[in-house]
Amino acid sequence: MLFIGDDWAQDHHDIEIEDETGHRLARARVPEGLEGITRLHTLLAEHAPTTWVELPPEQVAEQIVVGIETDRGPWVTALRAAGYQVFAINPLSSARYRQRHATSGAKSDAGDAHVLAEIVRLDRAHHRPIAGDSDVAEAVKLLARAHQSAIWDRTRHVLRLSSVLREFFPAAIDAFEDLAAVDSLRLLARAPDPVLAAKLTRSQLIAALRTARRHHAEAKANTLLAVLRAPALRQPAALECAYARIVPGEVRIITALNEQIAQFETVVAEHFGRHPDADIYLSQPGFGVVLASRVLGEFGDDSTRFADARARKNYSGQSPITRASGKRTVVLARYATNHHLGAALHLQAFSALRASPGARAYYDALRGRRIGHHAALRQLANRLVGILHGCLKTGTPYDEDIAWQHHRTGTTATAGTTTTVAA
Repeated sequence: MLFIGDDWAQDHHDIEIEDETGHRLARARVPEGLEGITRLHTLLAEHAPTTWVELPPEQVAEQIVVGIETDRGPWVTALRAAGYQVFAINPLSSARYRQRHATSGAKSDAGDAHVLAEIVRLDRAHHRPIAGDSDVAEAVKLLARAHQSAIWDRTRHVLRLSSVLREFFPAAIDAFEDLAAVDSLRLLARAPDPVLAAKLTRSQLIAALRTARRHHAEAKANTLLAVLRAPALRQPAALECAYARIVPGEVRIITALNEQIAQFETVVAEHFGRHPDADIYLSQPGFGVVLASRVLGEFGDDSTRFADARARKNYSGQSPITRASGKRTVVLARYATNHHLGAALHLQAFSALRASPGARAYYDALRGRRIGHHAALRQLANRLVGILHGCLKTGTPYDEDIAWQHHRTGTTATAGTTTTVAA
């Protein structure tokens, strides 16, 4: 076998090729793109064992193992298309492994390529190869991440807008419950400071509220007028003018992000609907199209990726980790995890409290043991991931009775025992 360490950068790759004994066969820096991948294939051909001549091409490709610190991009796609075994090594893992070779803290691109080659040569059994997900699943992942990132960007800009308003126009925060809403943005664009806000007419407020499809527009307009025209502390005129120039910029950014998010939602739904497992995901409690798309994209659809439910739970980041040393044992939440997937599963668990009686009972039982709200949601999400794994494995949709039968049986048995003892 041949083992390749690939330390990638924006415009080049540092490559090291080793044999099974760890002997370095080649080291090179190749450019990104077609020229670089061609050069890599040439190097492999130059150092291929003579025994490979008798093997078919697909078996030859299986004898080449690549370690690289990314799982996406045209370069990785080309490596997978060639049939190589590609392992996406977490940068944190390679950084820890580097200390075996350089305790002084020395670092170089060529040295990183050597570390990656050693990882896949010696410890590849402890790492996951890049999953063979379908093109549809990859597309869903890409679009779902773009949608989620746009929402996170909007949240950051809403917080910035809120911070600016709090400095010179706090009445706007009191008047508008949601600064990202259409009516709030429309009115802030028209009146970005206290002087202009106080001049807004009742008809203008009603028009903005009706455009945003708000109910009871007349009553809400009266409330807004009272808040915006109430006496309040003011900044000096020069500062107020400066702050007022910032508000329209943030309003335009948030408005544009709202439009992009709506467009992403449509595209995500279209791609998600084409996946054969879409109905199974949508049958899970707490899932709508957006959350289901995020989870499908992050888990992928390679049936060999997760050996069992426990492997899927560990990958999801919802299962706890245990640190035991001597007489001390501590159970902690996982923090080094896929944050895109973790956020989606946390939202699913919260939504499932209303959608699933079994999930609600499970959550209430955890809270009854004085477990905190977020910790209970993590445990519920962990349980839901196991249920999802079973549904995907058997190709069947979610069933409330089957999913929570074990927990209900245990509760019933416990209640029966308690009743018998009391009698």
